[in-house]
Amino acid sequence: QVQVVESGGGLVQAGGSLRLSCVASGSSFSIDYMGWYRQAPGKPRDLVASITSGGNTNYADSVKGRFTISRDSAKNTVYLQMNSLKPEDTAVYYCNARGALWGKFFGSWGQGTQVTVSS
Repeated sequence: QVQVVESGGGLVQAGGSLRLSCVASGSSFSIDYMGWYRQAPGKPRDLVASITSGGNTNYADSVKGRFTISRDSAKNTVYLQMNSLKPEDTAVYYCNARGALWGKFFGSWGQGTQVTVSS
């Protein structure tokens, strides 16, 4: 089993910054993809940013130029640097990790971390 744990959420004023972290842990696994998703009340969970093992990144249009995803492969950790935050960025942010566990595909979600941006 691969466990995923997020941290770094909190309350920030509009225009401020936050950095989220996500760590995947377990044994005998490799990661091909890690992504950040967010879900606001009454809305679906949407992709914010993702990064593959090859370093390819993908961003939602709404965060391009403001958010940056990066990774530390040795630590199975991915970060989301969020700058110029807006009230509409308020949501629970979830981390998703995918790869191979004992040779079989796995996909794991974290418990989420709340980000609240005040106007």
